[in-house]
Amino acid sequence: MFKHLCVCVCVCVCVCVCVCVCVCVCVCVHLQVCDPSKDGTIYNYNAKTLNGSRSVSLSEYMGKTVLFVNYLGKTLNALHKEMKDYGFTILGFPSNQFGKQEPGDNHEILASLKHVRPGNGFVPNFLLFQRGDVNGDTEQGVYTFLKNSCPPVGDSFGNPTNRLFWEPLKMNDIKWNFEKFLVGPDGKPVMRWFPRVTVSEVRMDIIKYFNQLFSQSTQQNID
Repeated sequence: MFKHLCVCVCVCVCVCVCVCVCVCVCVCVHLQVCDPSKDGTIYNYNAKTLNGSRSVSLSEYMGKTVLFVNYLGKTLNALHKEMKDYGFTILGFPSNQFGKQEPGDNHEILASLKHVRPGNGFVPNFLLFQRGDVNGDTEQGVYTFLKNSCPPVGDSFGNPTNRLFWEPLKMNDIKWNFEKFLVGPDGKPVMRWFPRVTVSEVRMDIIKYFNQLFSQSTQQNID
């Protein structure tokens, strides 16, 4: 249940009779399809908005298709604008666990996005929640649920462990800032993407998913 498999290959070269060097290329899977039989939905969880003004029950998104991201960029704004009329939304969960790339406090995050990274006046057009952990002993409950519902997208972390700020490290952890999860209108996780998968690739996968949903009821397709 995946596509774009990066095959694991090990090559061993023996010199004379006593020295053998092995090189292994680790497996990565660009897209994993999640297990709908897992108990629960995202509607069992809450999250506090970035400014702390409200605790949001994710049951507010019942009937919507939701993309969970723990990084923020301009291409996400374009995706949200294009897809929102189809019952789609994006929820942003900033995290500082990957190379300390989100060091600001909650009240500093929007200013950092606007002026530093990605900068050029960027303002997210979707809801952001307070910075929190997505891996380790203190990870947010909704991310525990998402990860338990979807197979991992790689068999190694791909980054030096001194740039990963959580314990313990687990195979099903989010490997880096750019992993994304899609949740269907029933609150069940549908897809999980490898960090290096671009938003344009994610867009195409979401369109295919929407066309499958719509064909079951209206025969309407998105161009």
